[in-house]
Amino acid sequence: MATEHAEQALTPSSYITHHLTFNAQPVGDGSFWMLNYDSLVMSVLLGVVVMGLIWWVARSATSGVPTKGQAFVELIFGFVDEQVKNIFHGNRHSFIAPTALTVFLWVLAMNAMDFLPVDVMHHFVYAPLGLEHWRSVPTSDINTTFALALAVWFLMIYFSIKVKGLGGWIHELFCAPFGSPSFAMPKSIGGAIGLILSPLLFVANFAFNLIEYISKPLSHSLRLFGNMYAGEVIFLLIGLWAATGVTGTIFGAILGAGWSIFHILIVALQAFIFMMLTVVYLAMAHESH
Repeated sequence: MATEHAEQALTPSSYITHHLTFNAQPVGDGSFWMLNYDSLVMSVLLGVVVMGLIWWVARSATSGVPTKGQAFVELIFGFVDEQVKNIFHGNRHSFIAPTALTVFLWVLAMNAMDFLPVDVMHHFVYAPLGLEHWRSVPTSDINTTFALALAVWFLMIYFSIKVKGLGGWIHELFCAPFGSPSFAMPKSIGGAIGLILSPLLFVANFAFNLIEYISKPLSHSLRLFGNMYAGEVIFLLIGLWAATGVTGTIFGAILGAGWSIFHILIVALQAFIFMMLTVVYLAMAHESH
């Protein structure tokens, strides 16, 4: 009863703030690091569930007439493999395609948690477990999306060094995309000036590549986070209509159903875009400028 009275006393702003607060615990003295347990637990749990279901379907697969589950999984496998095939031209089945499949299904599952009604989950699931603050959507946490983007970023650097060698990767950092300076003996005053200024190409190339390396994880993570966070806020705003009475509840239900249908496209599209960018970045790591 105390929880119900507290919920009724919430203002619109405090209601939204309440549902957007993480179950965070300080790490160490708490002066810098905070660990969002809800994002971590939900991410790991959804990863285990999704990959476990795929493993279960693959284990029970037959060469005869496929079951509905097997046909659905094969459809997803074929869809992801075709997308990777159009971008990556090496041995995609060794690492790239399985990584793309994992990223797509994992992000899709985390995005889909946005369809769970926050008040229902709070009152009937989280509150009985003693969890006052618990967010169900890991991808609405910038820490989750940035961690995923950083993992792809480190893989990109790893494959760049593996394919080109450490020397080749460093050479590319300083000599692409504008080319390397020429140190041939000048035959004119203009050539002498060019010889003096040519080492600046090293600086320009490195600056250009540094911006590119920094922008990739930022754009990769912020795109997914922004869309999912905005979707979560809109669901909360629609949920506020229920506090205005019967009319608000009816209109809120109609708007919520309409936004849920539209949000299905956002949930799937953002998972697809995140997967495609992952494949593009790893494919670029295998290529030379």
